[in-house]
Amino acid sequence: MLAAVLTAPGQVETQELALPQPAAGQVRLRLEGCGLCASNIPVWEGREWFSYPVEAGNPGHEGWGVIDAVGEGVTGLTPGDRVAALSYHAYAEYDVAEATNVVKLPASLASRPFPGEPLGCAMNIFHRSDIRAGQTVAIIGIGFLGALLVQLAKHAGAHVIALSQRDFSLDVARANGADEVIKLDDHWRIIEEVKQLTNGQFCERVLECTGKEWPLNLAGELCAERGHLIIAGFHQDGMRQVNVQLWNWRGLDVINAHERDPREYIKGIEAAVEAVEQGVLRPDALYTHHYPLEEMQEAFTALSNRPDGFMKALISF
Repeated sequence: MLAAVLTAPGQVETQELALPQPAAGQVRLRLEGCGLCASNIPVWEGREWFSYPVEAGNPGHEGWGVIDAVGEGVTGLTPGDRVAALSYHAYAEYDVAEATNVVKLPASLASRPFPGEPLGCAMNIFHRSDIRAGQTVAIIGIGFLGALLVQLAKHAGAHVIALSQRDFSLDVARANGADEVIKLDDHWRIIEEVKQLTNGQFCERVLECTGKEWPLNLAGELCAERGHLIIAGFHQDGMRQVNVQLWNWRGLDVINAHERDPREYIKGIEAAVEAVEQGVLRPDALYTHHYPLEEMQEAFTALSNRPDGFMKALISF
């Protein structure tokens, strides 16, 4: 099989390797595709705690495809089943996954890409956010995740304010149902604008999707008293300084909404399958960039640089 291997920061090669064999309780997938996740950027750019070369196919974890082999003791899954999977070497033509970490995809989704992990992540964050009809919800950072959360919040009946740096992202937020859009530029201007939009009450729910310090502090400023600040961004590049005095004074519930238990991820993917089938979650237009495995260098560059129009990149096999 062919697999992508990060050999050094900013360098990736396509290598030919032996097929992985499923152990007891595992299945092997012939992958159709895999999404690129923003959490890949540090290992692509390089940090002192990474060593290279990275394991073949890693850090791909958004794969979907068809089961082509099952290990001993696997029941309920057979070769030919199309699934989304939690696996961790999915920048490759084949990968193995625990049988408990795959979700069957219905025939109604047969012709559509399905990067289950990020779709399930959006569903889990939405669930943890406890968004209800009539609330005002601010979503900071409109990439792939933020746009999905706009869709889910609107379907729940919330009034949605979307904030993002890129003009293109604000257009995407509008197209996905945002009631108001605000350029993510000047801290105090944004606070005043949201204050005016909410008659001084601010927002019952604020979802921070950027993974950066300034938007995280802005999120606290936009929260109403006893509001929920939901940390949906992946904060992975060091310590954060936050205004705990403000959080304390307003009595905020601060929720780190990323799951770590694979069982919770699987619940999210199952919920995403249902939401996509019902048209509640509409990800297809957000898959803006497509690459074959042989163009992983270009794919990682786009992921890191985010050219105009970029939302989500998919690798296809």
